[in-house]
Amino acid sequence: MEKMGAHNILAYMGMLFAIASYVAYATDPTQLQDFCVGVNDPKNALFVNGLFCKNPMDAQPDDFLFRGLNIPRNTNNKLGSNVTLVSAANLPGLNTLGISMARIDFAPYGLNPPHTHPRGTEILTVIEGTLYVGFVTSNLPNGGNRLFTKVLYQGDVFVFPQGLIHFQFNVGKTAAVAIVGLSSQNPGVITVANAVFGSKPPISVDVLSKAFQLDQKVIQNLQSQFWMDNNH
Repeated sequence: MEKMGAHNILAYMGMLFAIASYVAYATDPTQLQDFCVGVNDPKNALFVNGLFCKNPMDAQPDDFLFRGLNIPRNTNNKLGSNVTLVSAANLPGLNTLGISMARIDFAPYGLNPPHTHPRGTEILTVIEGTLYVGFVTSNLPNGGNRLFTKVLYQGDVFVFPQGLIHFQFNVGKTAAVAIVGLSSQNPGVITVANAVFGSKPPISVDVLSKAFQLDQKVIQNLQSQFWMDNNH
């Protein structure tokens, strides 16, 4: 067999690069919802991974506008907080752009409880007040989970990596306000206590009592509580 010439080697490498580029381009897109069950008959399809697009010729300025994020929200609830999300659901022009934002209002000592955003990283800026914030890493190679915390003051910025459990707590005697940006048009939110103890139908008491090493009566009591959602 003759030795492959230099030009043939370059051509072969170019072909491999093209194939690799095609494979990389053809990978699955990031999901914009928890799941999207496939159907064989398109007539039965009700949702897409995102929202259907309006004809660009029919787009209007109001499609790119959301008003009212300057208005304080009601924090008179058990948690003392209220999250107002601006996403493609209420600002259609965000569709396919991969971003969203929210306003978080805190009563004195109000809490945005431990939660995750499965599809987005969060960046938070304190507008008013003082917040104690933090996130917990995924399981570390040597075991355990590391907690990162900081006390934030007006103008401070903090980042919560995608998918990690995090929280914000108003440690001041006055109300607090924060604005957050999220790296998805539909970042999703899983409030840990709500998901674990308030799911419908409930998770087996046997499972939870063993997982948390608690008496079954304690688990049943937790499941009987009203687990409120502060996201609006």
